[in-house]
Amino acid sequence: MYKDKVVLVTGAAGFIGSALVKKLLNLNFIVIGVDNLNEYYDINLKLNRIREINNSIASLKSKENWIFYKKDLKNYDEIKNIFEKYKPQYVFNLAAQAGVRYSLEKPFEYVDSNLVGFVNILEACRKFEVKHLIYASSSSVYGLNQKLPFREEYLADHPISLYAATKRSNELMAHSYSHLYNFAVTGLRFFTIYGPWGRPDMAPMIFSKAILNGQPINLFNNGNMKRDFTFIDDAVESIVRCTEKLPSIDSKVNKSHSNPSTSFCSYRVFNVSNNNAVSLIDFLSLLEDALGKKAIINFKEMQPGDVKDTLGDNNLLENWIDFSPNTPLKKGIRTFAKWYLEYFKD
Repeated sequence: MYKDKVVLVTGAAGFIGSALVKKLLNLNFIVIGVDNLNEYYDINLKLNRIREINNSIASLKSKENWIFYKKDLKNYDEIKNIFEKYKPQYVFNLAAQAGVRYSLEKPFEYVDSNLVGFVNILEACRKFEVKHLIYASSSSVYGLNQKLPFREEYLADHPISLYAATKRSNELMAHSYSHLYNFAVTGLRFFTIYGPWGRPDMAPMIFSKAILNGQPINLFNNGNMKRDFTFIDDAVESIVRCTEKLPSIDSKVNKSHSNPSTSFCSYRVFNVSNNNAVSLIDFLSLLEDALGKKAIINFKEMQPGDVKDTLGDNNLLENWIDFSPNTPLKKGIRTFAKWYLEYFKD
């Protein structure tokens, strides 16, 4: 079905990006991967993800289906050259400077990667007539919204971190390009993705390291925070199913009372969530069981830029692609813990 179709994945050495690359290669796509391999977190983890991809295709007949470039999205000429050489039909933009708290320390990193880098992708998609752009947004765009679960129809105009503001900006930039140049764009608002090969700055990795080393864990807002933890395999399956599902113009859109989830152009935004909010205390308890060791806990006040609770309604996604994330948290944590113990066994 997908043989000889060329796709570009940015952030290919990242958590979601590398998992997506493996899935696409198994589906016989020709995958061009791009990543700047920055040092926001341990570069060895990123390099090992690339090695894992290489190992995963060792048994495939056509190893030339995987090509990786160390490039930075903020350099338009380099990105344009890749588009010109390979002419991808589908683009998955998963590259971004991540992290809420880090945006308080290094704001310009977010401008370069999440804004300049993204408009460069949009420009290249326009110039080379890409069939479908799928990009990573974030649940953080809901910001100060208090009504749960978060639905795509809700306004997302009050972000409380620079990271969230750049992700919401991506949605608006993507919409304008879809309208102006008539190409299909889908944004996916990911809710707390976790699993093997995850990011070291996120709770599963931070908590696991602290538990195994006997170090205290800081639980902010005194542990009274909830997250909609979504397993990596479910996130990747959602992305892949969106590939051939191109947004069409919604003729029923009321321009006087616009629904942010749809549009009069070929544009859609979807939540990618497990539709289940779990407290960090309960999450930590499951992780303790999976690792076989108890945590030392320090309760802390809420941090600037943090959202108290997240819970995503994924009905729109399920109706669109006939799938929604459904991995039970206990199963996902055990899978993660097994990988973590193996990866860090030395």
